[in-house]
Amino acid sequence: MTATPPNPLAELEPVVARFLDRHLATAKEWFPHDYVPWDLGRSFIDAPWEAADSGLSAVARTALELNLLTEDNLPYYHLAIWSLFGGQGAWGEWARRWTAEEGRHSIALRDYLLVTRAVDPVALERERMDHVSRGYYPRRIPGPLDGLVYVTLQELATRIAHRNTGAITGDPVAERLLVRVALDENLHYAFYRDVACAAIELDPSAMVLAMKRQVLGFAMPGFELRGFRERAITIAAAGIYDLRIHHDQV
Repeated sequence: MTATPPNPLAELEPVVARFLDRHLATAKEWFPHDYVPWDLGRSFIDAPWEAADSGLSAVARTALELNLLTEDNLPYYHLAIWSLFGGQGAWGEWARRWTAEEGRHSIALRDYLLVTRAVDPVALERERMDHVSRGYYPRRIPGPLDGLVYVTLQELATRIAHRNTGAITGDPVAERLLVRVALDENLHYAFYRDVACAAIELDPSAMVLAMKRQVLGFAMPGFELRGFRERAITIAAAGIYDLRIHHDQV
């Protein structure tokens, strides 16, 4: 077994810089407001929310709420990325860019859900406050190599979940939005995947052990959300994301 390099992050820095440049050249600028049907908006003060306001199915609302609340915890995801990979050089530039791109997702999803009156705005905000107040802390991620494996798996899983959610909404506007979000997630996945492949070349033994730990212990971000298990069961039953999809596609 080869010895793990004393500083794998430093060894991978040139690779990160190269794939960051590729990402910046590939990523397309987009604006959340272009994906929201603003003409449907009504004041919640003049017309308080009622469950009958939404044209989405209960399953679609559940999936969209979970997607949004998961995205809302971005401050803690940024902290986790920063802590695992550092904030200097190409790693730091990537962490900042990734955070900026991820920030658009919750903006667009929340605006869509509120404008279409798909969810109770008071209940949604209370859940966000509770979730973010309690925070997200990465578990079973002992170091940067495990971190690379985890984020590679997570970005791919998130891309699939967003695409499949859009497909079951029955709303072309929602599907277009979620396709756009999934495109971001796909580029993030490609970045982490290729850096992880470089890490395998750098230290195959350590990466194989990291892959074993992260595959066996994988949990989606959002698992700490109150009611996550019940929502996950609903989403799995609808075929949006279940163990078979996870096994076959992730």
